[in-house]
Amino acid sequence: MFTDNQTKGRKLHARNIEVFTYEYDEKNMVAEGTFKEDILVPIYVSGRKRRPRTVHHMGIQLRIECSSLTITEIKVQMPGIPYDECLETADSLDAIKGLKIAPGFTAKVKKILGESKRCLHLTALLLAMAPAVMQGYKVFIGKNFSGGGVPTDVVENYLVDSCWVWRKEGHLADRFGQQPVKL
Repeated sequence: MFTDNQTKGRKLHARNIEVFTYEYDEKNMVAEGTFKEDILVPIYVSGRKRRPRTVHHMGIQLRIECSSLTITEIKVQMPGIPYDECLETADSLDAIKGLKIAPGFTAKVKKILGESKRCLHLTALLLAMAPAVMQGYKVFIGKNFSGGGVPTDVVENYLVDSCWVWRKEGHLADRFGQQPVKL
């Protein structure tokens, strides 16, 4: 991506988060997120040389009820973890079932998960999934909305103040505040 050639040596580490959204049925969609973290060079741990490897590989699947953007089901898979004890956190996200993906979601998740056993990597994946769920939701409703765009209540509740170009006093929020947004 960068063309200024600031990278002079070999890659050391890679963290990848990938999120897909899918149709589930007429009222629900599914979001699947994958978190994969690789050490790309040999390293020493407790005086022993360790080979390059995947240290974290985990996934989250959310079923989202689209009329309210409520998480109705959550599944976690952890096929690649550094310690067996990590599996003890696999059910830590159960506490967010019933939560709506809406403004304030990140703060609510941090509060809920801060009070339980949690995995920082699952939390990072979940928080990265929320904006992707919103993008998927826009596609989900845009493919069915007869007016050809996102309803004004979605614009007001989810797009306005979500980023600089959608700031309340900006031209996009003003322009689309009264009519559906064309995708």
